[in-house]
Amino acid sequence: METKTTYLASLLQTCIDKKAHLAGKLIHAHMLRSRLSDDTFLSNRLIEFYAKCNAIDASRRLFDQMPKRDIYTWNAILGAYCKASELEDAHVLFAEMPERNIVSWNTLISALTRNGFEQKALGVYYRMSREGFVPTHFTLASVLSACGALVDVECGRRCHGISIKIGLDNNIYVGNALLGMYAKCRCIGDAIQAFGDVPEPNEVSFTAMMGGLADSDQVNEAFRLFRLMLRNRIHVDSVSLSSVLGVCSRGGCGEFGLHDSNDVLSSDVHGQQVHCLTIKHGFESDLHLNNSLLDMYAKNGNMDSAEMIFVNMPEVSVVSWNVMIAGYGQKSQSSKAIEYLQRMQYHGFEPDEITYVNMLVACIKSGDIEAGRQMFDGMSSPSLSSWNTILSGYSQNENHKEAVKLFREMQFRSVHPDRTTLAIILSSLAGMMLLEGGRQVHAVSQKAVFRTDIYLASGLIGMYSKCGKVEMAKRIFDRIAELDIVCWNSMMAGLSLNSLDKEAFTFFKKMREKGMFPSQFSYATVLSCCAKLSSLSQGRQVHSQIAREGYMNDAFVGSALIDMYSKCGDVDAARWVFDMMLGKNTVTWNEMIHGYAQNGCGDEAVLLYEDMIGSGEKPDGITFVAVLTACSHSGLVDTGIKIFNSMQQEHGVEPLVDHYTCIIDSLGRAGRLHEAEVLIDKMPCKYDPIIWEVLLSSCRVYADVSLARRAAEELFHLDPQNSAPYVLLANIYSSLGRWDDAKAVRELMSYNQVVKDPGYSWIEHKNGMQAFMVDDNGRMVDDEVVVVNDGMSCSSG
Repeated sequence: METKTTYLASLLQTCIDKKAHLAGKLIHAHMLRSRLSDDTFLSNRLIEFYAKCNAIDASRRLFDQMPKRDIYTWNAILGAYCKASELEDAHVLFAEMPERNIVSWNTLISALTRNGFEQKALGVYYRMSREGFVPTHFTLASVLSACGALVDVECGRRCHGISIKIGLDNNIYVGNALLGMYAKCRCIGDAIQAFGDVPEPNEVSFTAMMGGLADSDQVNEAFRLFRLMLRNRIHVDSVSLSSVLGVCSRGGCGEFGLHDSNDVLSSDVHGQQVHCLTIKHGFESDLHLNNSLLDMYAKNGNMDSAEMIFVNMPEVSVVSWNVMIAGYGQKSQSSKAIEYLQRMQYHGFEPDEITYVNMLVACIKSGDIEAGRQMFDGMSSPSLSSWNTILSGYSQNENHKEAVKLFREMQFRSVHPDRTTLAIILSSLAGMMLLEGGRQVHAVSQKAVFRTDIYLASGLIGMYSKCGKVEMAKRIFDRIAELDIVCWNSMMAGLSLNSLDKEAFTFFKKMREKGMFPSQFSYATVLSCCAKLSSLSQGRQVHSQIAREGYMNDAFVGSALIDMYSKCGDVDAARWVFDMMLGKNTVTWNEMIHGYAQNGCGDEAVLLYEDMIGSGEKPDGITFVAVLTACSHSGLVDTGIKIFNSMQQEHGVEPLVDHYTCIIDSLGRAGRLHEAEVLIDKMPCKYDPIIWEVLLSSCRVYADVSLARRAAEELFHLDPQNSAPYVLLANIYSSLGRWDDAKAVRELMSYNQVVKDPGYSWIEHKNGMQAFMVDDNGRMVDDEVVVVNDGMSCSSG
């Protein structure tokens, strides 16, 4: 009998391994005929067999019919429920168990972690510890996975300590789980140490470590780790290849092939190399890996390659369609995104929440916010991600009023905001200068779990700064326990926005002293301070730091450098920076043209504008303001008119009030006042006060009293508190000896309680920056001399 039992057990194991449902049922029938159904050992195997074949009801019937059950029986049925993800029944069964061993606890903890109930998994683990059970490597692997998902690094550290205490810290499963936990908790230093402590790291170790490095924006290090993985001949599977493709989709510039590590290749080239590896290892049919390839090409903007992958995939999923829709959305091609949505539905795939979010992004990126709103309104129950996407669309398009209105509707529908929602609405409230609304959002964040959230704190700093409440912004900044670069940047930008450039420099210095590496935005902000303070010496020092830290080819920083040099009068240095930049965009070209305009180099500005057109860069409204300003300041009237006329005809840019102002100024400087008046009368925006103020200034130069009177009267009506028209008109009368008329204008100015602001001048010298102004009694007053930031000088303004 014992031999027969062993033989049947062996057959059942084969059925379990191969999921041979019919053969297993025949063995069960044979057991019933042979009166072996009461054998606990065989019945336990049968429960496992039915569970493996997803026949949970059959497992339970067999369990209920068993006359004798042991701990293995209970563990088998518990495992069956856990495998079927019927966790409520598993909990009930677990509570009914007459005895439990470590397998029982591990089974339930593992199932809870796998199914997203990480907090419950930790609760079961704590209970297991209280009952005196010592965790195994399986226990710790599951618990550490739960800690990573919950970003509970403190619990993870305690588990780390336990693993050392019981001698499991060198176990490969525990080691991989530890580095995965630290990586998910963004403790990258601990993750690197955990990786180093793994005696023989495998593909799981390398994959987890690469993911952690990429998530912390250490893309080059992730590439180097993959190169090390290949060098050490670690087995490369589809998961590790998907992970490194995720790194490629984030960008980076470290070569991981066999070339020199100093070669700088694009992420797309890296991705193509990994693509070759997927073919070499025979993974062309792996759906998950193909989706990763699609995602990599789409995020790098290479939609032609993404299309090629997509059409050749043996099978596609909803994820595949979503990636293609997202890719075209990021390239602002909403029509292609809509085409893929229609094709997706035609082929029988049901769009999910991510599909609609991607479509919303596509509409918003394409500037079609109304189409996005229609899609949003068509959703029966929009998710929080959808709300955030449409709110972000309105905020980015500066339709702050609609964003606030939609946020209120979100509250009426009882949709609870998250940190992203609150940050978006803070941006809109700041844009509308709605301080009271910002305070209310601040109060909500204090009541919710976002009290210490640095992402939201940065938004609050920006909101209070834009509303002029710098002291409140400082208080929030000072309360943040662990400051990141975004918070520092927000505080510096807020100070600069409120003309506190001296303090902005102080913050920049403190940031460096704290070991924080400045970002592109940090440098752009501090360069803006140099420009506003006309401090060329400070700007040059910042330029040196930028060069040392490798930001010279960044278009954002380069544009700020050009602006700083131009405003400080060193236009040759600005042009040198421009010529040295590898990656120029429209903003870069605009800054250099504007720099020439500021420094009276009209011919150079026009030549650069022509070079811009010749390079294929598309000019925008700001480009034309810059080049038309240059023409105006340099007397290139006819050239300016020719460029103005080409705006809409050749480049599709609608002239706005700023462009008309430049032409009016140009005509006025040349004494062609009649042409300027005729143009104003034809303009769609002739009731803008700037237009008339520019014309009035020209009338003063050419003593055209009649036109000056008309311009001044328009300004009295359009901008009653502006002192400029009173002063200019009075000066015109004075210059012509018409003293009674001049006196009448000044009396009118006094009657209307209009006050002229005093003049304010700057002088930079070796000890700092000194400012001079004239008080109401005509006396010269000097402001304080300020020295900041390692000898860099600036004024308090």
